[in-house]
Amino acid sequence: MRIKHTVRLPADLSARLADYAARKKVPQALIVETALASFLSPDGPERLEAALARRLDRMTRQLERMERRVTIANESMAVFVRFWLTSTPPLPDEAFAAAQSKGRERYDGFVEAVGRRLARGTTLDDEVRLDALPVREGRET
Repeated sequence: MRIKHTVRLPADLSARLADYAARKKVPQALIVETALASFLSPDGPERLEAALARRLDRMTRQLERMERRVTIANESMAVFVRFWLTSTPPLPDEAFAAAQSKGRERYDGFVEAVGRRLARGTTLDDEVRLDALPVREGRET
């Protein structure tokens, strides 16, 4: 048995209800009924809290992975720069222009190589993970 109720809604809320019902192609009464059932449900807040907790946990894991990748990138860059600075002798003035030209050429090649790797989907993070697999998983370190 269904009981008829008459309610008054603010104009903006009524317009939003009508718009939502039209988009979903369902009666407005069904939307109101579902919303009331959800609002009056004793476990509604717990379900919402559980859904939010799951989403926050997923976001936390994503941020942890991102932080790990940034740490690997920073460490890789730092090791490279330290190695380069300690092993590259200074250039004489007469070789400086030729070195700059060669440097631009090498940089262009570097950018192309990075582009190819990214297009292929291979990343340093993937390689580090594969290299770091323990021996018990069938790989030697």
